[in-house]
Amino acid sequence: MDDARRAQPADASAIRLLGITKRFGRVIANRDINLDIARGSIHGIVGENGAGKSTLMSILYGFYQADAGSIDVDDQRVVIRNSEDAIAHGIGMVHQHFMLVDPFTVVENVILGAEGSARLAPGIADARAELARLADEYSLEVDPDAVCGELTVGAQQRVEILKALYRGARILVLDEPTGVLTPQEADQLFRVLAALAEQGVTIIFITHKLREILAITHRVSVMRGGEVIGTVPTSETSREQLAEMMVGRQVLLRVEKDSRTPGDVALQVRDLSAADDRGGIAISHLNFEVRAGEIVGVAGVAGNGQSELLETLSGIRPVAEGCFSVGGRDVDATHPVSPRMMRDLHVGHVPEDRLRVGLVGDFAAEESVLLGLQNSAEFNRGWLQNRARIRAHCESCITDFDVRPPDAELRTAGFSGGNQQKLLLAREMGQAPAVLLVGQPTRGVDIGAIELIHTRLVAMRDAGAAILLVSVELDEVMSLSDRILVMFEGRIVGDMDAASANERTLGLMMANAHDTDSEAAE
Repeated sequence: MDDARRAQPADASAIRLLGITKRFGRVIANRDINLDIARGSIHGIVGENGAGKSTLMSILYGFYQADAGSIDVDDQRVVIRNSEDAIAHGIGMVHQHFMLVDPFTVVENVILGAEGSARLAPGIADARAELARLADEYSLEVDPDAVCGELTVGAQQRVEILKALYRGARILVLDEPTGVLTPQEADQLFRVLAALAEQGVTIIFITHKLREILAITHRVSVMRGGEVIGTVPTSETSREQLAEMMVGRQVLLRVEKDSRTPGDVALQVRDLSAADDRGGIAISHLNFEVRAGEIVGVAGVAGNGQSELLETLSGIRPVAEGCFSVGGRDVDATHPVSPRMMRDLHVGHVPEDRLRVGLVGDFAAEESVLLGLQNSAEFNRGWLQNRARIRAHCESCITDFDVRPPDAELRTAGFSGGNQQKLLLAREMGQAPAVLLVGQPTRGVDIGAIELIHTRLVAMRDAGAAILLVSVELDEVMSLSDRILVMFEGRIVGDMDAASANERTLGLMMANAHDTDSEAAE
């Protein structure tokens, strides 16, 4: 991507935001934002949770209307009341979660909403010709007749980009575009974006991954507290400088951990299989162990059985075949366990979906941090709950994990996603479990909180806990883990010492291309 960075775009403006302000009640989400994005550039936007990035892009795409300020597109003042207005002005958005109809072909998905009917033969024929032109011009390789549900994640993303270009987009907004991609797919996306920029398309690239910002963008704007606090040429900054601008202090970007010899086996998995929600195979014949004082990371593109693995080990999903052992107990199809029984076995669980599984949005914070502990003698006086003890426990969790605002009575749904995550982690880690199952520990969490969470996980490991860590963030897995498992289509396709792992090898394993690649190299 260095070549793309060196090819600096012209100074002409594609987007100019002037004095943009947006309020939600008493909260000012965007405050007097001025932003100039050069035509044909790749412009990064970074910031912590709640910094105002999503609100600003939602204004640009017509989901929200600003309370004050104006928008210029190609030096012309425009009014964007909805997404149709945005598209009419050449602005397209590629969402983190794709908006595709899986049973439809590529060409049907592209034409859907842009022609009279997705099944109209002349429309499809015209779209196929246009797709061929766009694919050739922008190096977007995709089979127009392929069924979208059968495509790789990277190919589906290219379809989303083609949809926007087909509708005439000259400005593309990409929101966390690499969240579900392997490293190899991310590299391919970067090549596509560089080609688009060279052809004059303007890219607005929103991500929390500073390494990607440095790899692909020409300039980067940093938001904090609803304001743009600075815009700098990417070639003149660094991860450390960007992180400090985002948080307002120096941030430890990679947790330090000592090499340790693991203890006894705390969790053993033997030939374990479990079904998905439709009755198909979610995980198939898994074998591994996690020892005391060890973090075992599970890498893989989302949807390859990681979620079902955590649910099975936590007692949420039943075992179909095989077994696992924890706390001196064997669990199999004939000897099931419940989540409560797993907690009694000193197993903590941080689920991937914090609101659906981990917390209750309508509960106050002090009630959410008590879930699973409500029957403990520590928090009860006979038939009555010890409200003072519960309040003190919640306040301790809030202080320990820097939950904001520090309000034990606030509804859980009233906290931001990142602070909900900190509440959940505080509850589960605060019980000092012997085994901790943690899924996506930093999902939706800003860079400052990531530092705190990573530090706490390493401290638990150093105190002797056995930790099974599932994350789609490869940097996170590589940084925290002592050993790494790679999952693909419900199977373990790789098991290696973290010290010998590298991004390329893990990425190939995540795509199940490692063996083929090795054979080709030979």
